[in-house]
Amino acid sequence: MRKFYFLWAIVGLLTFTTAFSQSIPTPKEHFGFEIGEDYKLATYTATDAYFRKLAALSDRVKFVEIGPTEEGRQMPMMIITSPENHKKLDRYKEISQLLARAEITEEEAKKLSVEGKPVVWIDGGLHSTETVGSHQLIPTYYELVSSNDPEILRFLDDLIILMVQVNPDGQEIVTNWYMGPSDVKKRNMSSPYMYQKYVGHDNNRDFFMMNMKETTNTSLQQYVEWLPQIIYNHHQTSPAGTVVAGPPYRDPFNHVFDPLIMTSLDGVGAAMINRLNLEGRPGYTRLGGSVFSSWWNGGLRTTPYFHNMIGILTEITGGPTPSDIPLVPERLIPTHATPFPIEPQPWNFKRSIDYSVSLNFAILDFASRNDDAILYNIYKMGKNSIDRGNMDYWTKYPKRSAAVQAAYDKAKEKKSAEDPEMAFYGMRSGLPKQYFDSVFQDMDLRDPRGFILPSDQADFPTAVRFVNALIKSGILVHKATADFTVNGKKYPSGSYVVKAAQAFRPHVLDMFEAQDHPNDFEYPGGPPKRPYDAAGWTLAFQMGVEFDRILDGFDGPFERIAYGEIQSFPAMKVPAGSGFLIDSRANNSFIAVNDLLKSGVDVSRTTAVASGLPAGSFYVTGSKAVLEKAAKEFGVKLVASSKPSGAVKIKPARIALFDHYGGSMPSGWVRWMMEQYHFPFQVIYPQDIDKGDLKAKYDVILFIGAGAPGTIRSWGGMPKAEDIDAQYHKLLGNLTKDKSVPELKKFMEAGGNVVAVGASTSLAYDLGLPVTNALLEKLPDGRERQLTGEKYYIPGSILKANLDPSSPANWGMGESANMVFNNSPVFNLAPDALIKGIKPLAWFGTESPLVSGWAWGQSYLRNGVVAFEAPIGKGKLVAFGPEITFRAQAHNTFKLLFNQLYVK
Repeated sequence: MRKFYFLWAIVGLLTFTTAFSQSIPTPKEHFGFEIGEDYKLATYTATDAYFRKLAALSDRVKFVEIGPTEEGRQMPMMIITSPENHKKLDRYKEISQLLARAEITEEEAKKLSVEGKPVVWIDGGLHSTETVGSHQLIPTYYELVSSNDPEILRFLDDLIILMVQVNPDGQEIVTNWYMGPSDVKKRNMSSPYMYQKYVGHDNNRDFFMMNMKETTNTSLQQYVEWLPQIIYNHHQTSPAGTVVAGPPYRDPFNHVFDPLIMTSLDGVGAAMINRLNLEGRPGYTRLGGSVFSSWWNGGLRTTPYFHNMIGILTEITGGPTPSDIPLVPERLIPTHATPFPIEPQPWNFKRSIDYSVSLNFAILDFASRNDDAILYNIYKMGKNSIDRGNMDYWTKYPKRSAAVQAAYDKAKEKKSAEDPEMAFYGMRSGLPKQYFDSVFQDMDLRDPRGFILPSDQADFPTAVRFVNALIKSGILVHKATADFTVNGKKYPSGSYVVKAAQAFRPHVLDMFEAQDHPNDFEYPGGPPKRPYDAAGWTLAFQMGVEFDRILDGFDGPFERIAYGEIQSFPAMKVPAGSGFLIDSRANNSFIAVNDLLKSGVDVSRTTAVASGLPAGSFYVTGSKAVLEKAAKEFGVKLVASSKPSGAVKIKPARIALFDHYGGSMPSGWVRWMMEQYHFPFQVIYPQDIDKGDLKAKYDVILFIGAGAPGTIRSWGGMPKAEDIDAQYHKLLGNLTKDKSVPELKKFMEAGGNVVAVGASTSLAYDLGLPVTNALLEKLPDGRERQLTGEKYYIPGSILKANLDPSSPANWGMGESANMVFNNSPVFNLAPDALIKGIKPLAWFGTESPLVSGWAWGQSYLRNGVVAFEAPIGKGKLVAFGPEITFRAQAHNTFKLLFNQLYVK
């Protein structure tokens, strides 16, 4: 009888399971094709409908909208877990927050680690031309929502799974473009525009700045709301001769990390490659098998490390157009990096999708089997950070190791004559500990206990923007409610305080302190290994924020700002009077000025110091409503004044911003910046320049990045006109020396100004100006060539340059500035350059200019010019080698661009 009832129970369960599965439509039933079918992509509109449909049908998933995209769509997040767990979802979220922030006792943490459920984030679509990423979400979602496989049920019982399409706009753009041609052989990824409204690929370079709405939405979920322990970010393409690149990654990793984050990466990586190997899926590479490291902050996968979260990146091959695994002979040999090589063979989309789903399940399996350990580990890393922030602590940067060796070498040189044994000490048994202590017990070299951002700095609104970037990233910030004193220095009420004693201390240090990238070469004396992205990026330096590093514990009248509470600019009042000065040192001043000009108000710029404000400050009259809005909403400070003598009236320039087919990311960032700071502009393309008559339409033409002959690189290549719709023909073309440069020269001769940033500064050579490349070396035969990487190499880093403060191009800047430098152009001025009116605006001195990052061969920069202006007829060329608008992060140098955007 027991067997009879048992069999009926099994039949009942199978009947229920079948009925449940049948009520959940498969992807093919919804989309009309199998996900992974060659030459087929799903739009975001259809994908979003599927996400919502399944959420309405299943008690395993809750669909939430986490914020708007730049084009106004809603970003989806599916919270997937068992029905029982959904009943206690708020409690599990609270536990995740408590453990990640580590403001509880160890005993409490151990109890919560048992009670809680690990939170695992899986996303897709960030780079929407990488279509495997967006499409793997669909079958993974279906399996989790519909399957009753014991493994899936275990995942649901043990975990909270967050699935997110992180670039809905991009999926719509790419799919609509790719699916356009009826002939499948003509389908391609070379869309006319960026696959995100402004910045395309750079949407994965925005995760400590969070300028884009999508990155803000994502970060608030990751660092303020859910604080997942594992974050899996899908990408493609893999290195040639492999299928997928994943963790663990190559050195270097960032020195501020807790070591547990790196060993945790090893554990997850082992689970991923093991699952593929068990399933007979070859081609996974790791470590030195790919270029990816764990040094840089700013990506969806890398910023989690600075928050004690296990960030996973995979780069997989494939796409809707069938491809091949190419033959790469050295990849055929099994190594620790690639233990199960793949042979050359045809490859299709579905196989990439299947690999991706397996990798998702490998991570979920790891989290399920190690649930309480994962939860406790994030607490332990956070607690370690708090403890380090409360004590004297020395991070082991390369420069500190070098200082230990230098101290020994100095002593050895002095003593070896007296003590021959001294010369061989280090070779035999290491160095005496006293040399370690000379550096790692030096109280001046300790990590800071915190940072103070005074509210009376000249550009406090930009400091508020910086603080908001920290807050969006889950950093705990305090605000002074009254004046206070630390180390004998007085600070006003309203100043912000960021203490190091918090769980996300690695991110705090990374945003305030200089990065010290190690010298990293293929072999001694060989070429450098290119960092995955930047080598140095310290956000406080990029933004020009004034702050004090406090080495000892301190306190004061500080109120704690709630996690995620965005700060407003301090509201200012319009003083009595009819005329006012606006400080040129504050970036938000340009918002006020542009609004005033738009309303028809007279605006002038001073040419000398006036009422304590520097030259270049703005004098305005009238329009109290606009002034009150600027003071209240943007924190613009107004000083009552009569009109200073020598002030010059200005008006808005007619601005053209250059772009090209496929979209320029640097140009896209500037487009976004211009909108934020209320500059009117028009986007132009190569054909617009070649048509001529430019001065009749524009006063200023901006070339940001690409913009000189030979500098344009279109994603997917430049198509033929006959292969694309007529509406896109106006975007086609390249700038040429024979046709485009003469038109630009005519524009400047007629009084127009060209502003070139980065690569586009090569226009100076095309125009025959008396400037030369400062980074060339002479060969024995008299020829010149670019310095080789063995001698000179500066990937994305921050360098300090000297400025000419008397030049209107530098108004509001001071005598020096930190600039983002990415193997940027550096110039020498010919002996007759000054005679011809060419003026250096910024240059390096004789000292080493590196502030943050990596600079090999800095001596080659000495006295090199990095910015200049050259008169050409009635107009001029203004050239900036460094990336003064870099990813809309480099607020410290925005004014160098903004100063060019008005005319007398």
